[in-house]
Amino acid sequence: MKKNKHIKKCVIGALAVLPLLTTGCKESWLDPKPLSFYTPENTYVDANGLYAAIVACERNMRHEYFGDLSPILTEMYTSDIAVHGKTDESGSLVDFDNYMIPTQSRSDAKNKMKWYWDEGFKGIKYANIVISRLDAATFKDEAERNAVLGAAYFQRAYRYYKLTHQFGDVPFLDKEITSPKLDFYSHDRWSILEQCKSDMEFAWQWVPEKVDRGKTSKAACGVLLMKIYMCLGEFDRAIEVGKEIVANNPLMTSRFTTNKTKPNTNLMHDLHSVEAKMDMSNTEGLMYVVSYPDVEGRDRIQTMRNATPYWAKGAAIMTPAGETGTAISPASADKETEIDNDFNVGRGIGTCRPTNYYQYEIWTDKEKNDLRGPNNHDSWRRMTDLYYNEPGLKSKSEWYGKHLVRPVNISVSDSVRCWFMWPHYKIFVPDPTKATDRSGGETPWYIYRSAEVYLMLGECYYWKDQPQEAANMLNVVRERAGAEPLTASEINIGAILAERARELYYEENRHVELVRIAYTYAKLGKSCEVFGGRVYKLDNISGPGGTGSNVKEMGYNFWYDWMMTHNNFFRDGVEIAYGKYRISVHHILWPIPNTAISTNTGGVINQNIGYPGAENNITPLKVGEETPAK
Repeated sequence: MKKNKHIKKCVIGALAVLPLLTTGCKESWLDPKPLSFYTPENTYVDANGLYAAIVACERNMRHEYFGDLSPILTEMYTSDIAVHGKTDESGSLVDFDNYMIPTQSRSDAKNKMKWYWDEGFKGIKYANIVISRLDAATFKDEAERNAVLGAAYFQRAYRYYKLTHQFGDVPFLDKEITSPKLDFYSHDRWSILEQCKSDMEFAWQWVPEKVDRGKTSKAACGVLLMKIYMCLGEFDRAIEVGKEIVANNPLMTSRFTTNKTKPNTNLMHDLHSVEAKMDMSNTEGLMYVVSYPDVEGRDRIQTMRNATPYWAKGAAIMTPAGETGTAISPASADKETEIDNDFNVGRGIGTCRPTNYYQYEIWTDKEKNDLRGPNNHDSWRRMTDLYYNEPGLKSKSEWYGKHLVRPVNISVSDSVRCWFMWPHYKIFVPDPTKATDRSGGETPWYIYRSAEVYLMLGECYYWKDQPQEAANMLNVVRERAGAEPLTASEINIGAILAERARELYYEENRHVELVRIAYTYAKLGKSCEVFGGRVYKLDNISGPGGTGSNVKEMGYNFWYDWMMTHNNFFRDGVEIAYGKYRISVHHILWPIPNTAISTNTGGVINQNIGYPGAENNITPLKVGEETPAK
């Protein structure tokens, strides 16, 4: 046992190049916590033991969505639907030119890019334990063995799908690392995706359909396989898989769960309620992450804190008479009544601020009856739905108990953080055990749903120049929500992205999906109709390069052009106390953490074009290709 501990310490220290192994000696990286008192030799001997490592992968998936300032917010801040809204915080993801650099891509409360690097490779590590130890284990039959391997392939491919769209070319690890290694090399993202395709085709064949909540299902494997097919331009194969998924997993189109009896709710409340995500009759949910009181490492989702305005900030929310207007607790007699803002919407701090694109632009006359949109006052909340409830007002002001009125002279910073609309139906997840902390509770959370599969099918038909078929797929989701159908003439990439935003806010990795689309345009050479027929290329997708050049010219990649068209904060260069919202062409990909490069003394991990260190890049390896001779 002492020898085993020594190996762990050596590996963790030597492999600091990939932060998946820099978690410190307190975390047993060879042994998932549920079985950490066993040695690897007597743990990974059968399906149950190997599934313990997969449990560790599933646990780490949950961390992306749960907790205050959760990592999923960074994905949203680097997209068209939201920005970092804490205007009183320096060094946040506002000015990308000055802050999104390799030496500052640390994993902190303001920027979780390095978290995605660390946790991505940590998940790959656990999956590779299973893959490497499979042949030494025993199984009751071939189906059990292949189901375990398929689940491990899913977990590895799930991380690489994100890493190749967040960071581009990254090292590909195909087996468990059991000794010090300082010679990692970047691998070509396309070859990584090809390997993931092969792995996921196997998983799609062998992983079972019926699994416990939070486990990898056949349908989840199919969704990831669809995404990878789409990356590689294999749209017909993606359509084939997608049709099978939705045939076996129909949308929820009627009200269900006990939530349906609550006043001022609708089908969208049902679908996104805690009850729905726990209801085994829910055919739409394909994969979840879960947090229950008895789940190890459980946490609260805290969507109510992250995605609701900072309405309790007294300096911003004033009555028309100039009095402090709101408080966390109203007068004692009014607690848990309609004027108790904290009770009814949660205690937001305005970290995740939606853009005008998400609040206004995507909701047209065709969505006037859409249950997912701001026209439905049961589904969305406005600041004017809240109440002046500062206790001190009750005895002296006519405004106590009245709805908020937008302050005439509200500052830009206060407007950014304290005054916006939000999708209440999706982010309201109260915790019944925390009466005094209305940040968000424990719940399962959707990773994949059948609704997204329909939207992916629609996108596949778009790439195939079949607009009527694309409209048909999008309209399945729109009809369920109450929106009017789209016609073939209305189909373009903008219509597809708008539908994804309406349906998948705070669910999808929005930045990843925008980058996937940017690479697809560049790979296919398809003209982009929303930008006048513009054609993109792979060889300059990150711009012309040059450290510090911060190119702001449209035409290099779809991500930048879309951001500068639809994210009003970056487009308009909105200024707040700690800087100006700014992005550049090369920010399509995030910087590789400097520590990963500098400590990799025996190999070469490339930096992305536009960041310091890219001048030292070499040609990335293909998966399966031998590393260069020393």
